[in-house]
Amino acid sequence: MNALAATSRNFRQAARLLGLDSKLEKSLLIPFREIKVECTIPKDDGTLASFVGFRVQHDNARGPMKGGIRYHPEVDPDEVNALAQLMTWKTAVAAVPYGGAKGGIGCSPGDLSRSELERLTRVFTQKIHDLIGTHTDIPAPDMGTNSQTMAWIFDEYSKFHGHSPAVVTGKPIDLGGSLGRDAATGRGVMYATEALLAEYGKSISGSTFVIQGFGNVGSWAAQLIHEKGGKVIALGDVSGTIRNKAGIDVPALMKHRNEGGQLKDFHGAEVMDASELLVHECDVLLPCALGGVLNRENAPDVKAKFIIEAANHPTDPEADEILTKKGVVVLPDIYANAGGVIVSYFEWVQNIQGFMWEEEKVNMELHKYMNSAFQNIKAMCKSQDCNLRMGAFTLGVNRVARATILRGWEA
Repeated sequence: MNALAATSRNFRQAARLLGLDSKLEKSLLIPFREIKVECTIPKDDGTLASFVGFRVQHDNARGPMKGGIRYHPEVDPDEVNALAQLMTWKTAVAAVPYGGAKGGIGCSPGDLSRSELERLTRVFTQKIHDLIGTHTDIPAPDMGTNSQTMAWIFDEYSKFHGHSPAVVTGKPIDLGGSLGRDAATGRGVMYATEALLAEYGKSISGSTFVIQGFGNVGSWAAQLIHEKGGKVIALGDVSGTIRNKAGIDVPALMKHRNEGGQLKDFHGAEVMDASELLVHECDVLLPCALGGVLNRENAPDVKAKFIIEAANHPTDPEADEILTKKGVVVLPDIYANAGGVIVSYFEWVQNIQGFMWEEEKVNMELHKYMNSAFQNIKAMCKSQDCNLRMGAFTLGVNRVARATILRGWEA
């Protein structure tokens, strides 16, 4: 099942639990706006190249729309639609005043020079500048984009609308980016893990962890879990899969990787088969990379007691059912990886106020938001008699539905 079908299915289940009016249910699923633009640029060799850029704006009942911009050759409209919709529910679960959006450009960023990427970003911004904005739609980095991409969007947008740092988040610190933004998703994952384990009388300290993915989210989650006394016993990414029963020395691994080393060449662990990673014996499994990695083939063999969905949509609905029957507790992506959008919200607030926060305040506020969201999900699970995924979805959908009704959706 693809991401759009799975997200829509979860939404419909939540709508049924909440007893939503069928017309309202349909209205909440339909995107507010879908934008498609042609972006033609001169390449460094003088030839012209054309790329398709797009933006799906899903819902703005609770506030301006928010979501990443990705640069990837296989940009799938269905997946983007699903991720825009997921952002609507995720921002509502996290109680930040946004709706959902997502977008990008169909290109291979690795094949373009820095100056070509800059030209492409600026042309894309010129095409959509009147459809995004500080109080309309606020992009952020995603796959294939980074803080530099956001800096170019901010600069190009400001040519049309005056100095507007709050038009994008995930900017460089020197241009109004927030301290703590880089670690935000990984730190949010750690706070979510803490909250869930505490519910079962456990803590990160003394628990064993398996982490799939060692990019931004996976590496920060691993470092922070290690600092809290958690034991990361297996870890994998595209450069290799490794394990150490006694616990991997995460700071040493980070040093190895930052010096250009690959996971498989790290001396403090043994290489293992990548296919065994997700079914490795552990207390907590953290999929931090791709979607759809837990499916009906491998779900029966999962040995973890808890799964924290740090990636978007890592568990297929079929795997979800199998894991539930096995008694595995799954903390859904819609909550578990919300740390990034929460700190993006803090960045936006700081830019609007023109008053920047200390990193300690950013982390303290993030902890507060993650804890509060977990308590609200738990309360929803109790009132609706459902699992954590449905608890999170009903919480998010209910908040958006209430905002939509209060604003007068039938007028």
